[in-house]
Amino acid sequence: MSRSLKKGLFVHPSILKKISAMNASGKKTPIKTWSRSSIITDEMIGHTFQVHNGKTFKDVYVIENMVGHKLGEFSPTRTFRGHGGKMAKDQAAAAAAAGKAAVAKAQADTK
Repeated sequence: MSRSLKKGLFVHPSILKKISAMNASGKKTPIKTWSRSSIITDEMIGHTFQVHNGKTFKDVYVIENMVGHKLGEFSPTRTFRGHGGKMAKDQAAAAAAAGKAAVAKAQADTK
């Protein structure tokens, strides 16, 4: 369910203060934040944020397409290690070998 329009957008006050200070001075240093729930607004375009993902800070450079999304969406908290194990690797190797054989056969047929 989306947020009610009468409540307005949530942006942490410290982020707004830092952005306005940077816009006044013209500096573009990264802004470190733990506020993953802050919504990206127009004033944030062109700034770099260091968003905490639970372990480290990930750099997020804000562009126009990100407006309306939350900062946390661009700093993943989990890493995908992949499905399967040895069996999946064996199947992938077999498929690659079959693909190479098919290409070699097709090239031989064209000659």
